[in-house]
Amino acid sequence: MADAADAKRIAVVTGASRGIGRAAALELAKTGHHVIAIARTQGALEELDDEITSAGGSATLAPLDITDGDALNRLGLSLYERYGRVDVLVGNAGVLGPLSPLSHVDPKRWDEVMRVNVDANWRLVRSLDPLLRQSPAGRAVFVTSGAAHKCRAYWGPYAVSKAALEVMIRTYAAETVTTSNVRVNLLNPGPLRTRMRAQAMPGEDAMTLKTPEDLAPFLVETVLPSQTRSGLIYDFPTDDWLVPQMPLPEA
Repeated sequence: MADAADAKRIAVVTGASRGIGRAAALELAKTGHHVIAIARTQGALEELDDEITSAGGSATLAPLDITDGDALNRLGLSLYERYGRVDVLVGNAGVLGPLSPLSHVDPKRWDEVMRVNVDANWRLVRSLDPLLRQSPAGRAVFVTSGAAHKCRAYWGPYAVSKAALEVMIRTYAAETVTTSNVRVNLLNPGPLRTRMRAQAMPGEDAMTLKTPEDLAPFLVETVLPSQTRSGLIYDFPTDDWLVPQMPLPEA
């Protein structure tokens, strides 16, 4: 007999142990989704599960490293065997990497940023696309950053990885919009009170920033069946949907 989770929309959230991912997982559970919570830290996932359960929601914990492609393949197979579909994918997990001149970046650190911010999200798409297509209203959103467009000095690895993520996800959106019920977008959270923001801006007064909990209801709106946009960027600071712009043609 099917359990209660089968009747809910199945939502996969990466980086669910803290920050934006944790807030998104809690909000999705609160709004009736069964959350597949992915993170490396078992203890933090268990704390999340306790909070979701105490609020009347439900979750399945998936403690894994998202740079482990084989583990993501197994996740897709397990979700297919258990549910036959995935309704929501929130690609949130990311790392800042080194803030230094490009010529000073250690190759191992560069590779780490690309593995987490780009490669892992491609592996997620590869593993979960068939399941999203089985949903009556598959929705995916991936967390990007204004850094992808600003090209600031010393932000190279992070900015390059987010620019690559945006091109990849916009390509995925173009491949799904006319061939499926899947809708795919990006989300720019702007400056929030997170560990990554504190790492990037150590002198900033964190109490002046909005929190992941402020963002979470808006993030959930981007993955509801009623939201039918695709290939756009939801910009939380302005509460607006942005159309990615091509470079101006040469004069």
